Amino acid sequence: MAGVTIRDLKKFYGKVQVVHGLDLDIADGEFVVLVGPSGCGKSTLLRMIAGLEEVTSGDVRIGERRVNNLPPSERDIAMVFQNYALYPHKTVGANMGFALKMRGMDKAAIAEKVARAAGILGLTPYLDRYPRALSGGQRQRVAMGRAIVRDPKVFLFDEPLSNLDAKLRVQMRTEIRELHLRLKTTTVYVTHDQIEAMTMADKIVVMQGGRIEQVGAPLELYDSPVNTFVAGFIGSPAMNMMPGVVRDGAVVLGDDTRLPLPPGLSVDAGREVIYGVRPEHLAVGAEGLTGTVAVVEPTGSETHVVLRATGREVVAMFRDRVPFRPGDQLTFAPDVEKVHLFDKATGARI
Repeated sequence: MAGVTIRDLKKFYGKVQVVHGLDLDIADGEFVVLVGPSGCGKSTLLRMIAGLEEVTSGDVRIGERRVNNLPPSERDIAMVFQNYALYPHKTVGANMGFALKMRGMDKAAIAEKVARAAGILGLTPYLDRYPRALSGGQRQRVAMGRAIVRDPKVFLFDEPLSNLDAKLRVQMRTEIRELHLRLKTTTVYVTHDQIEAMTMADKIVVMQGGRIEQVGAPLELYDSPVNTFVAGFIGSPAMNMMPGVVRDGAVVLGDDTRLPLPPGLSVDAGREVIYGVRPEHLAVGAEGLTGTVAVVEPTGSETHVVLRATGREVVAMFRDRVPFRPGDQLTFAPDVEKVHLFDKATGARI
C-alpha cells in the first residue's frame, strides 16, 4: 500500500484552466472522498491520479514515486468505473482475472486470487455466469473484484454507485466501506452525493471550480464549515442561510427579525453577514423566525417542516412526530450555541 501526494497540480484544456494548483495529502490506508457539484474537477483529479488525464503541471506521487509520466498500467492502481466496464463475452471469473492473465500470471495463481476475491464479495456462485445474467449490484461487485485481485497500492472509484437504485446504493456503500476496513488499501472515491461522502469517508475533500474548499473528517466539515459553500453543500436538508446586518448584539434580517449572535463571538456593528443554522437546530419558540408553514414532509424517522419566513423558505427538522399543517403560523427559534456566522462579501466563516 501507499499514500498519494498532490502538489500544485494544474490542468488546462487549451487555455481553459479546470484544476487550480491543488495540494492534497492522502495517507497510506486512508479512505478519502472527493465531493462537489458537477464540473468541480473531482473526476479530473481522479483521472490525473490514475494516469487517464495528462498533468499540465505539478506533481502526483504514489508512495515515493512521482508518477506524472507513467502510464496507468505502471502506477500500481486499480480503478472502478461508474459503468462497470465488464467484458460481456467473458464470464465473471474471466473478467476478474483478465488483468492478471495479461500480466502473464499462471492459471493456478489467477484462480486462487479470483477465488479469494469472489469469497470476499459473495461472488463464488456466479463465477461461471456472464455479466448479462447479473444484477447491477452484482456487476459492480465484479468490477470491484477485478480491482481486488490486482492487489494495488491504491483503489480509485469514479462514482461507482450512480447507476444503482436507492436501496442498492445504501447496501453497496456499506459493502465498499467494509471492504476497505478489511483490505486497508488506500482509496480515493469520487461522488457528487454528500450522503455517500459523509457515511463512507475517513476524510472528505470538498471541491468547487477546480479548487479545494475544505479538507477534513465528515463531522468536522459538518460542524465547522469554513465558508457558505461547504455549509450549504454538506448536510441534508441543507443549512438555512439568511443575510442580515449586525446591530446591538444581534443579527437583524431584512424584515427586522432579530436573531441572537453565537455566544462569545464579537462582530462589529454594521457588518453584513450570513446567519446559518441547520434544520435540526431550530425548535418551536417564542422568539425567532415567524412565518407560515408551507410544506410538511414526514419521512418516518423525522419530519421536515418548511416555513415561509423573512421572505424565504426556512427548513426545520424534528425527530418526533409533530401536528403542524400547511397554513399554521409558527415561530422557529435557533439553538444559539449551534449558529454559524459567515461574512456576506467573502462567504468565509467568522
